[in-house]
Amino acid sequence: MTDLNANSDRIVLIIQCNVKNANDFKKWSKDRASKYVYDLKEQNTISYEWHLSADGTEATLIESFIDNDSMMVRLANHGASPLATEVFEHVDITSVLCLGNAKPDAIDALSAWGAKFHAHHSGYNRGEIVAPR
Repeated sequence: MTDLNANSDRIVLIIQCNVKNANDFKKWSKDRASKYVYDLKEQNTISYEWHLSADGTEATLIESFIDNDSMMVRLANHGASPLATEVFEHVDITSVLCLGNAKPDAIDALSAWGAKFHAHHSGYNRGEIVAPR
């Protein structure tokens, strides 16, 4: 666990989307997108998770990384993958939020998607799950 209010390099990317077809999206996000990204074995990507609204009309992709450079690797891999075009067959991106201390390269890359940026301010991060108290 980090100390309270210690500096954090972790980056969290939250991408909100409108889903075009819930059934197609469910299959694609689970069997194609998630598998493709998982198989890349990006060492410093912490998580890649899709979340779906109850009615299937909205989806949120949450990705987390140990630092800005790790996120840039993920973005480069995404841009070079077939997922870069496939994703738009399934969703329309409505917002992008980048949490953490994004560097200029990330700001440039994500600004093309209309991203908003919030720098790390305070708190702590447990690096592992701890038992209930």
